[in-house]
Amino acid sequence: MSETDPVPGRQYVLIVPVRDEERFLEASLACFAGQTIRPAEIVVVNDGSTDRTGEIAEEYARRHPWIQVVHREDRGDRKLGGGVIETFYAGYDALNFRDFDYICKIDGDVTFDEGYFEALMTRFERDDKLGGASGKTWNPDGDRLIEERLADEMVAGQVNFWRRRCWDDIGGYVREVMWDGIVFHRARMCGWKTKSFRDPALQIIHHRLMGSSHRSIYHGRLRWGRGQWFMGTHPLYILASGVFRMRERPYIIGGALIVTGYFTAWLKGVPRYDDTAFRKELRRWQLRRLRLGFLAPGS
Repeated sequence: MSETDPVPGRQYVLIVPVRDEERFLEASLACFAGQTIRPAEIVVVNDGSTDRTGEIAEEYARRHPWIQVVHREDRGDRKLGGGVIETFYAGYDALNFRDFDYICKIDGDVTFDEGYFEALMTRFERDDKLGGASGKTWNPDGDRLIEERLADEMVAGQVNFWRRRCWDDIGGYVREVMWDGIVFHRARMCGWKTKSFRDPALQIIHHRLMGSSHRSIYHGRLRWGRGQWFMGTHPLYILASGVFRMRERPYIIGGALIVTGYFTAWLKGVPRYDDTAFRKELRRWQLRRLRLGFLAPGS
């Protein structure tokens, strides 16, 4: 067995939803394929890209029989939030390898160390109650890296890695905006631990600023606020979170736009996630964190 073969008990699958990612996808796929313990299968879902994304993915599939590409039709625009999960499930349905121990929804604009998944699975093997985990994410900014704010209890949405038993317990992802926040809290409600580790071996380089969109960072921050409304976030928590986020790019206005997106959705009567027990538990958790004096950025 070579060091890049799948390992029994450590068989993981990667599903990579992508649209117009030609700038980053080649580096990401090289990273995924070069892991010390390689994935049992990678499914790249090309969600109607209008650039060379599909060609790059197909080239990697020709090199590696355990990579396959699913092409979806161009819908004319990027559908964010729930659209990402619809794309994910197109890849999930196409999986050939079903006896996996771990599953990961992963973005096509991230890179990390070649031992990332080996180190992460070692963490799972140390704690039977760890259901989902990731490293911390960092954005390149010139010649330095800036850490994206992510609570230690959360799992990075860009590299969303789950133990199979936990994944089955929580029923996978909801096909809605804020899916990554919802799945994290649902895991907690089912008695699982979740964690993002600040460890050099698990450092994730995210080549696009978190909370941005294909239109602009400003549009992305408004969308983030609307997503918090949908998920059921308490208004006191969104106000505190907005102030907290004013210290990040785009400074001041980014946090203000998150708050604006939330309260605009409230005033318009935008529907919320239809799980009363979930929203009640979410608010209890948020208010407890406010009393303790710290936030969970990104939740």
